[in-house]
Order: sequence, then structure tokens, then C-alpha cells
Amino acid sequence: MPITHTTPQLPRQVADAYVDAFTELDPITGTYLGVADCARRLPDFSPAGQEAFARLDRTTLERLAEAEKQPGADSDEERRCARLLHERLTAQLAVHEAAEHLRAVSNLHSPLHAVREVFTMMPTETAEDWADIAGRLRAVPAALDGYRAALAEGLRRGLPGGPRQAATVIGQLNTWIGTGNGWFGELVGEGPHELRTELDAAAATATGGLAALRDWLRDVYAPAIAGASEVVGRARYARWSRYWNGTDLDLDEAYAYGWSEYHRLLDEMRREAEKILPGAKTPWEALAHLDVHGRHIEGVEETRVWLQGLMDEAVEALDGTHFDLAERVKRVESRIAPPGGAAAPYYSQPSEDFSRPGRTWLPTMGETRFPEYDLVSTWYHEGVPGHHLQLAQWVHVADRLSRYQATIGMVSANAEGWALYAERLMDELGFLSDPERRLGYLDAQMMRSTRVIVDIGMHLELEIPEHSPFHPGERWTPELAQEFFGLHSGRPAEFVESELVRYLGMPAQAIGYKLGERAWLTGREAARKAHGAAFDTKAWHMAALSQGSLGLDDLVAELSAL
Repeated sequence: MPITHTTPQLPRQVADAYVDAFTELDPITGTYLGVADCARRLPDFSPAGQEAFARLDRTTLERLAEAEKQPGADSDEERRCARLLHERLTAQLAVHEAAEHLRAVSNLHSPLHAVREVFTMMPTETAEDWADIAGRLRAVPAALDGYRAALAEGLRRGLPGGPRQAATVIGQLNTWIGTGNGWFGELVGEGPHELRTELDAAAATATGGLAALRDWLRDVYAPAIAGASEVVGRARYARWSRYWNGTDLDLDEAYAYGWSEYHRLLDEMRREAEKILPGAKTPWEALAHLDVHGRHIEGVEETRVWLQGLMDEAVEALDGTHFDLAERVKRVESRIAPPGGAAAPYYSQPSEDFSRPGRTWLPTMGETRFPEYDLVSTWYHEGVPGHHLQLAQWVHVADRLSRYQATIGMVSANAEGWALYAERLMDELGFLSDPERRLGYLDAQMMRSTRVIVDIGMHLELEIPEHSPFHPGERWTPELAQEFFGLHSGRPAEFVESELVRYLGMPAQAIGYKLGERAWLTGREAARKAHGAAFDTKAWHMAALSQGSLGLDDLVAELSAL
């Protein structure tokens, strides 16, 4: 929708007007932010709908150029917001103009997944809340028809998604549709009796939309893309790298960095594994030993409660010592993820008024017994002091920043880099001194390093270096990437396969964890050197977390100056 203003505006005002216009086009984002009048609508995912987003981006860039000429636009606050808005919109437009939205098939990040996941964010306290859910359920078929139209246009233009991603999504749809009421039917099962008929009918309508998309993907789309390449090549990869990381990376240097971290971590893992299983041939043999003989949590609900306790303990230990946390930031909820999604845990940010708190989500993948070593460091990443402290703090200080910087302007590598830094911080502070927990932490660090290697390696079809213990001198393929990842991970085969499909469908997103962590560590070290003995880690943490989103091209400079 167009934005019209008659008086000159500064960059932060332009950015906040963009949030209002964006949520009008994307009511799913509006629900995440807590905008009430979005509750019964879904976005238009068709080619025409996607072009409306692009028009908004172009118009906003024009308005931003004018705003940057206004008196006061050179303040630090306005400058940071303007740089972020310009970088994000140009990155989004580059992806759009390359028609990536016409081949958006992924097991984690697509219009389909956005449609389903928004229902887990909707309030359910009142009859009106449930009426909103019914209204949005009735909108599901039209939204998925728009998504299907975009994919069909991609086929017409010779822009296929990946066969492996399509097969995975068809399997996910089968799970969501189910053989009984399906996921949507179960969702409305908790609704009020007086709306039972309306809710059941709306759920059946939404499930019908899933079935129609499933059938088209299975019968038309998948056969049409059979044999299509699943790797994107250097040009597409560089475009996505800018989108996910907020900078134009030297991809060959990043690939080499991934290998250097791989070798460093492998040495450290071997030393830690010796404490658990003396004589183990590999660290993953020691982790396999822990899968049987290590500490576990039994039961899905018991695990959810245990994870809640872990985050509550972290808040209590860190507040006042390494962070200064507002009361509303301290609240975070542990949840179990709905079935049929990807295998990786995730976090959802609080609404702007904190009426819906930040939440961590554990996909159980059908399991009921969970090894402790695989949970602790991950929940420091997803919850406290990881994603929750950063993203909830952004919302808390949004009035000092802009709504844009605190919400939809998030750069993935900034947030994932902080969360990986948070894992390392807990290790530095002694929270991971237990050998089981520490080996699990190192395994998680290794996973992020191997992500850099295989994600860049397979999409650019790079050569495996001679110093590698794995197929030296050969060129990466998805099959070699899956084998390498599996050999260097303590996680089950289903997780490894889910991760590979994720990397194929979201090129360059997974490299932002390790490269983002490097940016946070570099910025902290520079600030420490500048301040010397006067460096205050707690003050630095809070200043760093209160800057809002930044791309990696700005992050190091801003962190270094704190």
C-alpha cells in the first residue's frame, strides 16, 4: 500500500511507517507484533501480492533518501536506522528481482510454513480469539492458492525449486493433513463449545487447502522439477548471503574459516571426550555412549518443564551480574513445537506489548527421551542468554530505537551470531564445566562450523581441501555434505537429513551462526582493548543488546565503539 506524508520525516519515522504498511500487506507479521486487526487475514502470496511488497520497498527507499537530507538525520540513532533500512530493503529487492519467490520451496522457511505457524502465535483466551482463529482458518485455501500460483509461474519461467525440498514438504503436508482431524482439527479442539460447529468447519476448510496444495505438489510440481539442480551456484548464493548476513561476504575466506574452526574444535572435542569415554576413537563415539548411559530427561512434558527451569535458572544467575534485565524481559516460556516441522528447535519473539512472551520451541520428532547434553547449550542459544535476551530486549527498547530496528528489520546473522556467542559466554562463565554438557556444547559448535563448510561448499561446488580427513581433493555434492555432516554430529540421522534439506532450501542462512559469532567476538575484543581495565562486560552487553538490528557490515564497527 502507498505511504503518503506531507511533512518531512526522519529515517526512524520512515522506518516505522514502513512497519505499518508492511503489516497491512502481511498480517502474519502483524500477529507476531500483536496488531489486533490482522487476526483474520493472511497475505497474498501470488506473484501480484509479492510485487506489492516490492513496490513498498522501492517507495520506502525513495522516502528514505529524502529523509536522510533532513536536519537531524546525521545523529547516531537516525544514521543506524537509515543504514539498516537501506541495506535490508535493497537486499530484499535483489532477492525479489531475481524471482526467488517463484521457487520458494523449503522445509522450514516458506509461505506454507508461515501460514501454519502463525496459528501457534494467536491468543486463545476468549471466544472472540477463537472466532479470529476460525476467520483465519477460512482464509488458508486462498493464501495457499496464491503460493501455488507463484510456484506455477516459476515453472513457466524455468525457475524450479529443489526436488528434495519438494518431497520433504509433501511429507510434511501429509503429516499436517493426517488421517483424522488433522493438525488444524486438533488446533480447534480446545475451542469453546458454542463455536464448535464454526471451528470444525473452518478447520476442515483449512485442511482442504493443505490437501489441494499437497496434491498439486505431488502430481504436478514434483514431476516437473525432477532432476533439477539443488545447488544454487555462486551468483544466487551471494545474493542470498547478503540477504541473510547483511553484508557481502568473501565466501572463499568464510569457507576457509569454517575449516579452521573445524580443526580447532575437533582437537578440543577429543580432549573432552577422553573424560567421558577414555580411548574413544572419535568424540561422537563418546556422544553415542552418552545417548545410552548419559543423563536424560524422560517424557515430553517433563522435558518442557526441565527446559523452563533451565532458562529460569539462567535468568536468576545472570541478571545483575552480566546483564541488567527488565522484569518483562525476564519472562520466557518453554513450549513443545507442533508436529510435522523441521527438526531444529527455534524461538519466537514476544509481541510488542509483551502480552505474548518470548517462547522457545522443542520439536520432539516422536521422541520421549532426551539426552541432557543435547539440550543445555541449545537452550542457552534459543532462550537465555541467547535469542530471548537479545530479541526481547530489542522490543523493550523499541521506543528508543524504531519499531523497524526492533522487529522486522532483524538480520539473521546478527541474531544467530549473538545466540552462538551466548553459548560461548556460558562456557566462559563456567556453566558448561560438566564434561557431558561441555561435550554437547562443543558438538553444537562443531555443527555450526560444519554448516559453514558444507553450505558454502556444496552450493559453490568447491574443492574439499587436502588437509581434510574426508574425501580430500573432491568437489562437494549434497550427498557428500550429508555424509560429512552425519560423521561430525551427535544428532540422529533424521535430524541430519532435515538439516541438509534446510541448507538446500535456505542457501547461506546457516553460515550466519558462526560468522555472526565471529563478528560479536571481534567487536567485544576491540571494545575491551579500547577500554582496558575499565571495560565493563555487563554494561557492554546491555549497550550491545540495545542497539537493535545491524547487518554484519555494521555490527563489528558499532560493537567496537561501545
